[in-house]
Formats: sequence, C-alpha cells, structure tokens
Amino acid sequence: MTLEVKKQKRETSQNLIRRFTRSIQQSGILLRVRRIQFKERKKSEQMKKRAALRREEKKREYEKLKKLGKIK
Repeated sequence: MTLEVKKQKRETSQNLIRRFTRSIQQSGILLRVRRIQFKERKKSEQMKKRAALRREEKKREYEKLKKLGKIK
C-alpha cells in the first residue's frame, strides 16, 4: 500500500509533514509495522512445560514460607 502526499500551493514544509503523519496514522500503516516489528516468537511445548513447572515450584515454596510465618 503506497501513500502519497503532494505539497499544495503556499503550504509550508511543517504543514506538509503534519499532513503526512496524520495520513500515516489514519491509514493504519504504522500499527501494522509495529505489530510486525515487535512480534513475539511462539514458545515451544518444552519451554511451556518448563515454565509451568517453575511456576508450580515457586507457588509451593511461597506457600511453605507463608505457613512457617516468614512471609506475611
């Protein structure tokens, strides 16, 4: 998708830039590019399992310390 903004008669360069940025934002190009740029990779099944086990272990440890009165 191309976006073209031409300078109008007696238009300053500041107004041209302002009009260009507004048209970019309204077209949705910027959102699409950011979505592509900051796309997260999907975790593998093994990594998901490891993370779940780590969370469970931390939860057990927290509950144990809470019962002992070391955590309020």
